[in-house]
Amino acid sequence: MKKILMLTTGGTIASRTSNEGLAPAGSDEILRHIGGAADSYNVTTREILTLDSTNIQPEEWHVIARAIFDGFYDYDGIVVTHGTDTMAYTASMMSFMLQNPPVPVVFTGSQVPISHPLTDAIENLRCAFAMAASGKPGVFVAFDRKIMLGSRAVKVRTVGFDAFESINCPPAAIVDSTGLRFQPSVLPRVGAEPSLDDVIDTDVFLLKLTPATNPAILDMLIDAGIHGIVIEAFGAGGIQFIRRDFIARLERAAAAGIPVVVCSQCLYEASELSIYQVGVKALETGAIQALDMTSEATVAKLQWALGKTRDIASVRRLFGTSIAGEVSLPPMRK
Repeated sequence: MKKILMLTTGGTIASRTSNEGLAPAGSDEILRHIGGAADSYNVTTREILTLDSTNIQPEEWHVIARAIFDGFYDYDGIVVTHGTDTMAYTASMMSFMLQNPPVPVVFTGSQVPISHPLTDAIENLRCAFAMAASGKPGVFVAFDRKIMLGSRAVKVRTVGFDAFESINCPPAAIVDSTGLRFQPSVLPRVGAEPSLDDVIDTDVFLLKLTPATNPAILDMLIDAGIHGIVIEAFGAGGIQFIRRDFIARLERAAAAGIPVVVCSQCLYEASELSIYQVGVKALETGAIQALDMTSEATVAKLQWALGKTRDIASVRRLFGTSIAGEVSLPPMRK
């Protein structure tokens, strides 16, 4: 039997009803109701956190990353149960912190507590255990019979069981009547020694533009000493410059050595700032394109990149590299 380490962090999957609504309980809640989902594996359970995922922040990312890394050589795979609301952020960050994982690392959770008679937790756990035992290394999210790259999964529904989608990338595998059906081109290529690369810089701000956003907010961020900015721009990457002139502020950020990464508010397809004037002007200030990365992965990657370097050119090079399948890079021009 494959040896699987299950790390629990709280979340809906382990929640119980309280006077203040659903509140996370410990790993005992999962073990009490897991039934036969784990019968085919030799499962060791460790409770590392007991939190609603809204309260899982960078400090907890370090705890989770260390617990996963410490289990690499003693287990065939690792399952992490986690609340759904910030799972995409945690899975994205683990995709960068855990370099060259030698075993599958699979995040999962549920929309309904495991104790509920209509829970989706058991099926999600079945899929997570199967992926953890598959021998396919990488960081993944298992939800609603889909196995997604951790750097591509996004929560798109608040109550539906199909809560997560793999954005701009096919799932790494799906679960059907034939078992786990893999998409080989999506699976990460792991070859080097594993390492824990968990130095990050959390002074990163995510700004979503609206037609009325006051560009002075960028002045406030620069003056506050922020180290990196992610802008969710319009469409393919449009940033306004008439009346509300963001371009001048982007130039000021560049002069201050602050990298600005631009992604799209659109969930699907890539940003491409070179198409329209409102994007070209941003490119001319030195803005970095996120292309088809999710906002969650963009924020995580910028925090991780700034943990290595504050040099804008070096950050740009890291964003021009796919670290964990998080971005589809354009073909090299000859």
